[in-house]
Amino acid sequence: MIGKTQAAGRRFQFILIKPSHYDADGYVVQWVRSTMPSNSLAAVYGLALGAAERQILGPDLPIDVHAMDETNTRVKHRQLIQLIKQNGGLGLVGIVGVQSNEFPRAVDIARPFRAAGIEVLIGGFHVSGCLAMLKDTQVDIKLAQDLGICIYAGEAEEGLDEVIVDAARGELKPLYDHMKHLPDIGSVPSPPYLPYDFVTRTIGNTTSFDAGRGCPFQCSFCTIINVQGRKSRYRTPDSVEQILRMNYAQGVNRFFITDDNYARNKDWEAIYDRIIKLREEDGMDIRFCIQVDTLCHKIPNFIDKSKRAGVTRVFIGLENINPANLIAAKKRQNKITEYRKMLLEWKRVGIMTYAGYILGFENDTPESIKHDLEIIKKELPLDMLEFFVLTPLPGSEDHKVLYEKGVWMDPDMNKYDVEHVVTAHPKMTAEEWMNAYRTAWGYYYTDEHLETIMRRAYATGINLRSLRTVLFWFSSAVPIEGLHPLQWGIFRIKHRRDRRSGLPIEPIIPFYARYAADIARKLVMVGMRWRHLTKIIQRVQADPNAKFYMDEALTAVADEDSEHMELYTQNEAARVAVERERRVAAKAIGNGAAVLIANGRATNGNGASTHAAGNDHADAEHAHSHEPEALRPEAVPPAV
Repeated sequence: MIGKTQAAGRRFQFILIKPSHYDADGYVVQWVRSTMPSNSLAAVYGLALGAAERQILGPDLPIDVHAMDETNTRVKHRQLIQLIKQNGGLGLVGIVGVQSNEFPRAVDIARPFRAAGIEVLIGGFHVSGCLAMLKDTQVDIKLAQDLGICIYAGEAEEGLDEVIVDAARGELKPLYDHMKHLPDIGSVPSPPYLPYDFVTRTIGNTTSFDAGRGCPFQCSFCTIINVQGRKSRYRTPDSVEQILRMNYAQGVNRFFITDDNYARNKDWEAIYDRIIKLREEDGMDIRFCIQVDTLCHKIPNFIDKSKRAGVTRVFIGLENINPANLIAAKKRQNKITEYRKMLLEWKRVGIMTYAGYILGFENDTPESIKHDLEIIKKELPLDMLEFFVLTPLPGSEDHKVLYEKGVWMDPDMNKYDVEHVVTAHPKMTAEEWMNAYRTAWGYYYTDEHLETIMRRAYATGINLRSLRTVLFWFSSAVPIEGLHPLQWGIFRIKHRRDRRSGLPIEPIIPFYARYAADIARKLVMVGMRWRHLTKIIQRVQADPNAKFYMDEALTAVADEDSEHMELYTQNEAARVAVERERRVAAKAIGNGAAVLIANGRATNGNGASTHAAGNDHADAEHAHSHEPEALRPEAVPPAV
C-alpha cells in the first residue's frame, strides 16, 4: 500500500491497451468497427476494476482504469502521457493479450511511454508461450526488457494486484512469471467486463467471455495446452449468470464464449440450464457463438440444449479430412467417420456451423488441398469454412521442436498470424503454400457453392439473411482486403504516422491519394459482392421446391457411405481409419451387450444402453488426444 503523504492529491492511472498488428506495408490494422471485443482485455479490465474498488493502493490513491482496443481506437500517446502527468505522474500502461503477431506493435506502442518515463508492462500468449516452452529468453522479449518494459507471463487473477502496487511504488520488476500456478477462475469475484460504449465499437453488439480454460489434449500446433495448462478450469453457473446479467443490463446481449472447447466443460449442462432459465423464464434475449470439437454430438442433449440456450453459431475445429495429417498433428480425436453425423445434428436444430481448416500439414500439396476442398463441398453440410496456414506459433510443441532442431523460422513475429508461411514445407515451396492458402478461399466460395450453402440452409431452417451476412464476411475478406475474416472490420482506418518502427513516414499527398483510391475500390467491391449474394437469396426463396432441397451432404448417414463417399475412400489413410472405427464400434456393441446380459437386461444390442456404451468409449478416446481449435485470435486467456 502507498503511504498517504506520497499519494496525496494523486490518482493512479491504469491504462489497458489491446494492440493490433501491422499490415504488409507496415501500417496498423485498424477499423471504424472491428470484429470482436478482446476476451483478454475484458478479463483484465474486470480485475482492474476490482482492484480499484478494493482500494489496493490505499484510500488516498484512487485508481482510474482505462481500456482501449487498437483495432478500433487510435493510441494517442501524447494525450495518454498528459493524462498521467495531470493526475500526479503515477500510472501504468498494460499492453494485454499480446499474441505473437501483435508483439512488434506492442513494443512500438511502448516506446513513447518509456521515453516519457512511464512504466509499461506487456503480457499475453506470446511471452507466456515462449517462457513455457523455451529455455532461452527470445531476442524480441530481451529487446523489450532492454527498453525497460516489464514482462508478465501467465494469468492475471492472482498477480495483477502485485503489479499495480509495485508500479505505484516505482518498483516494477523486469519479469512476473505466473506460469507455474493456474488460478481457480470459478471463485474470481471480478468477472470479465467491458463497458457498453466500448462494445459498440465492434460489429454486432457482441462481447466475449471464457466459461473455462485449459485443455487435456496434445495437438502439436496448439498453444492453449502449454499456456493455460492441460487441467481444465471452469467458471461456476453463478459466475456466468453474473457476466450475462451485467452485460444485459447495459444493453449487450450477444456473446462469444471463447472456451477452446465448450463441449468439454464439465459444467456445460448446469451453465446451459441457467442460461435457458434466463431466456425462457426471465425473458432475456441472449444469444451465443461457441467453439466445440467434432465429437460434441455424442454428448447426450448437448446439441438440443445448445439450441434452447440461444446458440446460433458454432465453430468446429475440423482442421483436415486426411487422417494421416490429423495423426501427425496429434489430433487423434478427430474422426472423419463422425464429421457428417456431427454436422447433420447441428443442421437438425438449425444452428450455423463454421469450421477451421488448416493448410500445410506434412501430406498436403496444392493438388491435394484442392481435391480435399472438393470433397468437403460435395459431402459435408458446412455453412462456413475458414482457412489457416499451419504456423509454428511460439508456445506450441511445433515451434519448440523446430527451434531446438535449429530449423529456419521467419524471425518477423508480425507474420505469425496464421496467414503467412513462416517455415519450410516438405512438399511445397513457400510460394506454392502461400498461393494454396490464397486460392482456397475462392475455390471454396464459388458462386455455385455459395448457392448450394444457401439451399442447404433454407431447407434446414437457417435464416438466409443472417447467413448472407456471415457468408459475405467469410467469402469477401481475403479478395477485398487481403486479410483473414477474423482480422477484418468495417471501413479501414490508416494513420500516416502510425507506421512500424524503422519504416519511413510517407509524404502526405501520395499517402492520402493511394488511401482514397483504395477505399473507393473496396467500396465498389463490397457493394457488388453484397448485391450478388442478395440475388442468390432471392433465387433460392423464389424456388417453390427450395424447402425440399436435398443433396449428398444432407442425406442421412448410412453404413454404405463408406463404400462410395470420397471422404472415406480418398486415400489409404482414410480407408484404414474407416476400418478401424468399424472394429471399435463392433467391440463397443459387443461390450454393451455383455454388460446388459450380466445385468439381466439383455436386448438386441441396439437399445439406449448400448448407445451409452459407445459414448463411454468415445469419451475415453477423446481423453487421450485433442484439438479444440487453438488458432482463433481470441482463443486466449486473460494474461496481462
